[in-house]
Amino acid sequence: MTFRVYSGPKGAPDLSPTDKEKMLFKQFSMLDEALAWARHIERSGRVALQIDSDDGSTGMNRREIGAALAAGNREQIGS
Repeated sequence: MTFRVYSGPKGAPDLSPTDKEKMLFKQFSMLDEALAWARHIERSGRVALQIDSDDGSTGMNRREIGAALAAGNREQIGS
């Protein structure tokens, strides 16, 4: 399974299916790698707009991605 991370500038609107067809994405073989990339682009001033799996079983919008990254930050601080 592969995961695609779509990104854009902060404040960009949510993606529609037609938007995704026109956008570039970065692809990963594991969800953890996709989330690590989302964290990386967040640090560079952009935002992960959506993560989708190629089989359609996993999909995360920007709010879910943000929550996952925030949970990861809390875990790192607690270590």
